[in-house]
Amino acid sequence: MLGISELRLENLLFDIDDEGIATLTLNRPAKRNALDAQTIEELIGVFTALPSSGARAVVLKAAGPHFCAGLDLVEHGREQRSPAEFMRICLRWHEAFNKIEYAGLPVIAALKGAVVGGGLELASSVHIRVMDETTYFGLPEGQRGLFTGGGATIRVPALIGRARMVDMMLTGRLYSGDEAVSVGLAQYRVPDSEAKAYELARLAAQNTPLSNFAVCSAISHMQNMSGFDAAYAEAMVAGIVNTQDAAKGRLDSFARGTAVKIKPE
Repeated sequence: MLGISELRLENLLFDIDDEGIATLTLNRPAKRNALDAQTIEELIGVFTALPSSGARAVVLKAAGPHFCAGLDLVEHGREQRSPAEFMRICLRWHEAFNKIEYAGLPVIAALKGAVVGGGLELASSVHIRVMDETTYFGLPEGQRGLFTGGGATIRVPALIGRARMVDMMLTGRLYSGDEAVSVGLAQYRVPDSEAKAYELARLAAQNTPLSNFAVCSAISHMQNMSGFDAAYAEAMVAGIVNTQDAAKGRLDSFARGTAVKIKPE
């Protein structure tokens, strides 16, 4: 497996600071950061390598005024893929977004401008979404004669419900502002989404890595299980996480009343 420093990144920028906060930047601003096959492969490479990189949390952001306008339609038209070829492309999208959701590292997206189509599929795979005043969400595939292929049918209904997703695809409805937060497309709406994303990343990075791993992978796995199996899996994960030495130390600190109090939002 290649380390991040060995990856040849053309459409992504990567950096990590001394606190273990990694920054991954979508870097195709002239294309509104549309996702082509190369970008998807780079996402797979980065999120495969991240767990062993020393990163404790990740901020996913974008160059230019838009987060991501979805599938690169220019490449899609040029390649003239067969159904089987496009199915394989979709499976690579699933691989990339599954790597993000299940890698066990907190990923916080700083959203702005367009978060549409495949851009919403990407955003829905992260753990916390922060939008600014310019952000809008859409799934225009239905009006373009297309259908989602990167996990929208799995993740977007989990955020907003099936009926709202169907409405978005059939009518081109967009969500922005407080309405986007109220339906579940973002958890935060702030003037500066990047600043807030870094604040949240640093907060999450203070947790023990094992606790973050459980929160950022086990919950998603349990949603794919029956309630009976999820209860068993939850007990098993709690048994491992809650008996780690770091957890015991923090519980003792809370019991003594010396734990750091986190100020509510």
